[in-house]
Amino acid sequence: MSRVHSLAYLSSHRCTPPEAIRVAAATGYQFVGLRLWPNAPGAPQQFLIDRPDVLRETQAAMADTGVGIFDVEIIRIGETFDPHTWDALYDACAALKAKAILVAGDDPDEARLTANYARLCEVMAPYGLTADLEFMPWTEVKDAKSALRIVQNAGTPANAGILVDALHFGRSTTTLDDIRAIPRELLHYAQICDAVAGTHFSTEEMIHTARCERLLPGDGTIDVRGLFDALPADLPVSVEVVNLEAEKNADPSQWAATCLAASLPFTSPR
Repeated sequence: MSRVHSLAYLSSHRCTPPEAIRVAAATGYQFVGLRLWPNAPGAPQQFLIDRPDVLRETQAAMADTGVGIFDVEIIRIGETFDPHTWDALYDACAALKAKAILVAGDDPDEARLTANYARLCEVMAPYGLTADLEFMPWTEVKDAKSALRIVQNAGTPANAGILVDALHFGRSTTTLDDIRAIPRELLHYAQICDAVAGTHFSTEEMIHTARCERLLPGDGTIDVRGLFDALPADLPVSVEVVNLEAEKNADPSQWAATCLAASLPFTSPR
């Protein structure tokens, strides 16, 4: 059983949305991921919201290539969360026929975070979007068990999801049994990359790796094979490998092709 692959934002961060779609089409991907909302004020993003010309160009690229939009980033649930902050993002996702929005949990009050996650799912449901909560060891959702607890305590909304990133699997306390314990209906896609595994890294080191220095699958010590064997065989894969130093010597298409080629041995059926 073959999987579909999506070119993640971090693997194509040098591209505009229509450029990312055309790069994906030329290098063998079926979908792309876009970052239309920055992960922090002023942080890098792709600009499309409130830019109708970019939206039209992106839709034209989708129609020309058949490449779709899988996930869009990012919503962060903090202490003063209001799900309507992102109304323009939901509208953009609907116009692009996106499937999922990536969600991070930053509120140290887990009960409030859980309630706000449930609110988010409710607000996103009419748009046909899943709210995929990504566990990251430097956030307040540090591992797969935490993500599952929050989603279940939120009442497991129909559009709830848990996003598994190989990097965060390898740098959190998450085990393969924890991955297998995630109900299939909560898994909509997973992200692949590699790095040096371990739980000894500082927050600053973990963030630096995640945003600047991921490794190609097979080049680190994370159990990428074990992870993708534990995940459903038909689960879509987002190829998320950003390495600013390595990318210097490759244009976006070359880098996208390199990332996919390194990922396929781990995501293809055995």
